[in-house]
Amino acid sequence: MKNPFIKCLFLSIALILITEIIKSVLNIDKLLYNSMAENLSSQQLNHFFEIQNKWKWVSYFFIPVYITIKTSVIAIVLYMGTYFFSQKEVAYKSLWTIAIKAEFIFLLVAIAKIIWFYFFQTKYDLEDIQYFYPLSALNIVGYKDLESWFIYPFQTLNLFELAYWLILAYFIGKETETNMDKGLKIVAYSYGPTLLLWITIVMFFTLNYS
Repeated sequence: MKNPFIKCLFLSIALILITEIIKSVLNIDKLLYNSMAENLSSQQLNHFFEIQNKWKWVSYFFIPVYITIKTSVIAIVLYMGTYFFSQKEVAYKSLWTIAIKAEFIFLLVAIAKIIWFYFFQTKYDLEDIQYFYPLSALNIVGYKDLESWFIYPFQTLNLFELAYWLILAYFIGKETETNMDKGLKIVAYSYGPTLLLWITIVMFFTLNYS
């Protein structure tokens, strides 16, 4: 699969399937119903779920759009990194392909979530699933006593994100005909500040709207 569009489509299909498995295995609709039952009547709840089922296809469409935009932006950032910190020019298409390849690592997050709540933490609510991020700093400190605007950065600080950096670095090292250390330098100087900026933006909006 050399075509990045095919890789992107395959990643989207895999993510949609895993999302549906999570909803089925962990009874997400039931948890959502119980969570909303305190504020809405049964008639309002039934109407909500009818609309949700009717427009479910929109979420299927949104996933590939989201993945395409995310990986495209990351590829642009990496392109700038290779432009300034690499002696060999790397095509944008190659960097987009690398970004898509690295994105597959985050499928393991969803799989780990299914395994955790199905086999280990069998008593859970919607918030437990929402804030659970395997192998992250948030799992160490817990979310219940944490300010809401700190949750996202603690989620982002995880071993899957570290693996993502290393995958990017490995393939960029190959593309620049150098090594993984050089690739990691490019990732750190380009993707690193971009990720920090994104975390800051999310924290700002969470703080202002929570």
